Amino acid sequence: MNNKIIHDTIILTIITIVAGFLLGLVHDITLKPIADAEYKKQQAAYQKVFADASTFEAYADFDADAATKAAADAGFANDLVEGAQVALDASGNPLGYVITVTSTEGSQANITLSMGVTLDGVLNGYETTKISETPGLGSKVADADFKSQFAGKSVETFTVTKTGASSDSEIDALSGATISSRAVTNAVNAGLAYFRSIGGGN
Repeated sequence: MNNKIIHDTIILTIITIVAGFLLGLVHDITLKPIADAEYKKQQAAYQKVFADASTFEAYADFDADAATKAAADAGFANDLVEGAQVALDASGNPLGYVITVTSTEGSQANITLSMGVTLDGVLNGYETTKISETPGLGSKVADADFKSQFAGKSVETFTVTKTGASSDSEIDALSGATISSRAVTNAVNAGLAYFRSIGGGN
């Protein structure tokens, strides 16, 4: 009886070790393709909000804590400024910044977007890179019709309205998705606050 227990224990241990090794191997094999896919997705988002740019390089002076503090000081404490890229033309001259912000105010989960801002403070627009809002409702913040309200504007802060936008700084909320509309708008505002904090638009 004891021999059977020992035998079964050894077999179970071997199976556990082999399974652990295989899981580790699969993880290592898939890690690079996942990272590559994420990189390509980010680069595509950058290019969409800065079509004139040839390349993007990490903003050397970016500090996540200082960036998020700048957003909080402007009234957007629920938005995390997570990164900044410098958009460069073919000659390596800076055209502006691509700023990545995550809103924690989505109706379903966090919403992450990348937004392009020219050196003189004109917002090219934004692209969502992570979103889990309700399909057909909040998910429409990723659609061209909603996003187009931000493009080509130079304002300090956007506000959401349900009665129709009457100025460049007003954004029409999506019907039935005011929370999602406000989450994205505040994320953009947080990015603009960070842009100003590094001297952008001056």
